[in-house]
Amino acid sequence: MPRYKLVVEYDGTPFAGWQRQINGRSVQQAVEEAIEPLAGRPVRVHCAGRTDAGVHATHQVVHVDLDQERSADTVRDAVNAHLRPEPVAILSAKRVPESFHARLTAVKRHYLYRILDRRSPPAIEVNRVWHIPWRLDAEVMHAAAQVLVGRHDFTTFRAAECQANSPIRTLERLDVERIDDEVRVQACARSFLHHQVRSMVGTLARVGSGRWSIEDVRAALAALDRKRCGPMAPAAGLYLVRVDYAEPDRPAREGTRTDDPVHDVADPEIQADLEDDDAGRESA
Repeated sequence: MPRYKLVVEYDGTPFAGWQRQINGRSVQQAVEEAIEPLAGRPVRVHCAGRTDAGVHATHQVVHVDLDQERSADTVRDAVNAHLRPEPVAILSAKRVPESFHARLTAVKRHYLYRILDRRSPPAIEVNRVWHIPWRLDAEVMHAAAQVLVGRHDFTTFRAAECQANSPIRTLERLDVERIDDEVRVQACARSFLHHQVRSMVGTLARVGSGRWSIEDVRAALAALDRKRCGPMAPAAGLYLVRVDYAEPDRPAREGTRTDDPVHDVADPEIQADLEDDDAGRESA
């Protein structure tokens, strides 16, 4: 069956999150229902990262298997036609080998968190930023963020309901910068715990407000206690902005094998991804 990689953009505001669920309409449901007229049957799509209710994406990656070859442009345009008027769009479609898996072959996920720290509330960016009506110190926030970079037990920064088998993650990047009236936090890792990014951002905002020191962040990380975390930032400011893959996702050539995995499950970070996939939950 031909496999297609889709890059998806969506406003998460009206959805109950990415994953199908009984308590509301999800992005996954919207995308699958839009693909079904093209496929002629019910389909299931697999995503790179399951985002929570209210979280947005400018570059979510999914894959889907169809029964017959279609041009990439046809797949993109046909699905977009059936997505209207949902706030979801397929930015691109590409034929990929069967070894490609949107979640399991991803090697890095990149998230952006946006904080609007001005006195006046947002008018145009409602539900797209976290509004804090006082000025934050972005430089000290960046310095505090570096305490969290590296391989750590992130128990303090994981949701109580997180189903991951291990709280240990390698955070490759956590940068904070100011752009006019906006503070932007960029995070990169192979995988994140449930609510990890929002928990880290809430803690850094406390530092930027002058309520915590850098040493308070270090102590919170070492405590391995959820109660020592700062307030969790709201979902509205969080975006999945990029997913990286180790192998080129070019189409398989005729006569070549496409069932060889492109990931090494002996890698503990990838093994954690596999276990979390079984648990059915991953969200930053």
